[in-house]
Amino acid sequence: METEEVQNNYFNSYEDLEVHTLMLEDEPRNLAYKKAILGNKCYFKDKIVMDVGCGTGILSVFCAQADAKKVYAVEASNLANLAREIVKENGFENVIEIIHSKVEDVILPNNIKVDVIVSEWMGFYLLHEGMLDSVLIARDKFLKEGGEMFPETAVIYVAPCSIPSLYNKWNNVHGVSMSAFAKHLRKNKSTKPEILNIEQKDLLGDEVALCWINLREDSASDLNEFSIQHVVGAKKSGSYEGLCLWFECNFPSMSETKDENRIILDTSPNSLATHWKQTAIVLPQEVEVEEGEPIAFQLSMKRDTEHNRRYNLQMTLLDPEAVDHPQPCSCHMTKCILIKAFMESH
Repeated sequence: METEEVQNNYFNSYEDLEVHTLMLEDEPRNLAYKKAILGNKCYFKDKIVMDVGCGTGILSVFCAQADAKKVYAVEASNLANLAREIVKENGFENVIEIIHSKVEDVILPNNIKVDVIVSEWMGFYLLHEGMLDSVLIARDKFLKEGGEMFPETAVIYVAPCSIPSLYNKWNNVHGVSMSAFAKHLRKNKSTKPEILNIEQKDLLGDEVALCWINLREDSASDLNEFSIQHVVGAKKSGSYEGLCLWFECNFPSMSETKDENRIILDTSPNSLATHWKQTAIVLPQEVEVEEGEPIAFQLSMKRDTEHNRRYNLQMTLLDPEAVDHPQPCSCHMTKCILIKAFMESH
């Protein structure tokens, strides 16, 4: 359980304008929310909306621009004062009400319920910072039955990768080889997640979903722990240096062809870079793999018992012979080649 001091430090960190500069300059983030809100005005027109953790208030303004009847913009930090200025600057002070409070402590007038909850709650590897808990509390307290969540689902993906940006530069430092330094650096970095941009070409295998979160239904206890055992065939030869994690969030859509026109905030290496970048779980020692070679691993993500806004991530290398393979499997083990050929022929 977090102390009051820890909670206050968490909220105070959001008063740093440099943090909000990163978010406001994040075009994929901002455009995903703008398209999801203004591209689905039917969800917002004449509706009551709550923005959980409104920050500078930009999402609340999007909701007002989508003709929301009322927006309750909840912000626990002192940034609420700046959000009030921005709301007034954009002429929506009669629509958007800034509530300077933790959402857990909010009481709406006449116990009113809202039609939509909007929030940008995502942290590194999706769940770092644990803000989703507050969004789910808001959902249970304030959302009408059948109301909408923006976003409505989220997925964490995992894939084996190389991380050349961390290590290749140490091969030659002004004519001096620093491979010994790189070796010790690798061990050091294997003790905590690394936040960095990983290129698509550095993924060694196809991704697999670590977890799928339904914001309409899941509870905070459903977020306590996730684990996966997986085997994937290497798509190419290279240095297996860790696991790459990223996430995507999906928004509701009124389009009749939902799958084709749905709005997705995608933080994968194959998409435009965001301030979340990707998260790497670094191996203490690289492993050279050949194309088609099976890569087997277990990854667990467990909420810290003392600091519930943090997660402990643990990766274990597994013996491909001792783990069930997906069917079909892209690795070059004989049984997988035979099963794949049989499935393709039938």
